[in-house]
Amino acid sequence: MHEYQAPLADMKFVLRELVDLELLAQLPGFSDMTLDVADAVLEEAAKFAGQVLSPLNRSGDLEGARWQEGQVLTAGGWKQAYTRFTADGWGALSCPAQFGGQNLPRVLSALIEEMWNGANVAFALCPMLTRGAIDAIELCGSEALKERYLSKMVSGEWTGTMNLTEPQAGSDLSAVRTQAVPTGDGRYRIKGQKIFITYGDHDLAGNIVHMVLARVSGAPEGVKGMSLFVVPKFLVNADGSPGARNDVHCLSIEHKLGIHASPTCVLAYGENGGALAELIGEENRGLEYMFIMMNAARYSVGVEGVGISERAYQTALAYARERIQSTEAGVRGGARVPIVRHPDVRRMLLLMKSQTEAMRALSIVVAVSLDAARLHPCAEERDRHQAVADVMIPVIKGWCTENSVDIASLGVQVHGGVGFVEETGAAQYLRDARITPIYEGTTGIQANDLIGRKLARDGGRAAQAIIVQMRALGRDLNAEPNLPALAPAFLAAVDALERAIAYVVENYATDIAAVSVGAVPMLKLFGIVAGGWQLLRSALISRQRLAQAKGNGADAGFYEAKIMTARFYADHVLSQASGLAHSIVHGAAGALAQGVL
Repeated sequence: MHEYQAPLADMKFVLRELVDLELLAQLPGFSDMTLDVADAVLEEAAKFAGQVLSPLNRSGDLEGARWQEGQVLTAGGWKQAYTRFTADGWGALSCPAQFGGQNLPRVLSALIEEMWNGANVAFALCPMLTRGAIDAIELCGSEALKERYLSKMVSGEWTGTMNLTEPQAGSDLSAVRTQAVPTGDGRYRIKGQKIFITYGDHDLAGNIVHMVLARVSGAPEGVKGMSLFVVPKFLVNADGSPGARNDVHCLSIEHKLGIHASPTCVLAYGENGGALAELIGEENRGLEYMFIMMNAARYSVGVEGVGISERAYQTALAYARERIQSTEAGVRGGARVPIVRHPDVRRMLLLMKSQTEAMRALSIVVAVSLDAARLHPCAEERDRHQAVADVMIPVIKGWCTENSVDIASLGVQVHGGVGFVEETGAAQYLRDARITPIYEGTTGIQANDLIGRKLARDGGRAAQAIIVQMRALGRDLNAEPNLPALAPAFLAAVDALERAIAYVVENYATDIAAVSVGAVPMLKLFGIVAGGWQLLRSALISRQRLAQAKGNGADAGFYEAKIMTARFYADHVLSQASGLAHSIVHGAAGALAQGVL
């Protein structure tokens, strides 16, 4: 079976050529982050991903996590890998230095997250959720909570979870019923049940710190009555060590389509009097605080989609190069050739490659805004970057994950019949990918967030600022004589995006149902054009490097491949933009007609 190899050449290209390194260097704490440092970190992470995590991907899928007499046991090799992961400091890359983190930019940690997900997405979920819990405590918790939990969580000695939904609630958090009863000493007792809790219990770490949404007695109904609590699996002693077992227990783990080695738990709180908990921030502001974790998780799940897509592409490409079948098209009596030389196989592989590279570039460029929104010394710049991040996070989450399902499915198709057989590994990527457009908010939820909160609410201003940058690239492409086909295709796609945004802004308040029919097509359109923006930037830069005679030897081949990958994307992916815009503007009548369903 083909093991994962981190796409270091493309990752380094994105970091060197597409990321605003000058801006990053201006942000507090990042002045020492040189390209040499970044390269060294990426190369070491690539070794860990390929040599430690990737070999566990298949065995973890086969063995899975196990529930045994109330305990959750991870697959063979998981504990050893996690111990090495934490010892090497991989979970602490972008965490604050004051709690033992390495304070590296989100840009760099996101590239490394992609490696973890490409190598072994079931393993990568644990540190991803811990990172979100760290964010919530750091930004909203008291000094006592930070002191008690953060250094252990940053080191990976303890892990974190996010506990939102319940059996009766699903994605409707207003229906959450878990109760929090004050104890009189500043703490609370939690009673209720949570479902679909990823890594809600396991044997990897000494403690698990749950972030739990619950209602304090007498709180308002609906989402306004939600509060957020820290509930450790083991209570914490005065010296910081884990103490007595808290009243939270795993009742079962789910038997899932994919990510078998990641335990998805049903957790019961308060079966023996109530789980002791501490409030984060203020009562009834829990949803606000939880969205700190949620937005971090949504971005990270988008990166999951990139990683799975890369893994599926690598496996399909390796198979296509090895599999000998049929003669080449148009060659009578020729020898049988590797299927990578057949036109339709090439089309499928290039759909996989071009979209994966577009997703990688977009997610990493947006990571710059995540860093700048948090750290830029100028408030106006922080606000500007936050507006970019707010628009793009639902796009990255929804578009990258939906693409990962399609790309993994193409990987099965490239393999043909053997792709449907588990031993090739291609089927696992499809099974693992299928959850990504669902958890942390389905694609429909992301799309409704995009059209409502991110486009209609501000009149499309943040999106228009992005379109201004896209049109500037269009002008640069027009001025480059060696890229004749790219500018018209890109600008036509930008026109389609702008037309669709205008429709959403103009009609959302008066006909929300009609606009909502086009919400998911709007998200897909935005992703296709924004990904194309970055991929065509890559092509323009690659052409410039070739013209400057910097692209010699192997570099020349890399740059030329970048240009042709962008050309393929323009012809096969950007060309979908006008059709999507049509469905957004005109698609409501058929969908909402009475008697159709």
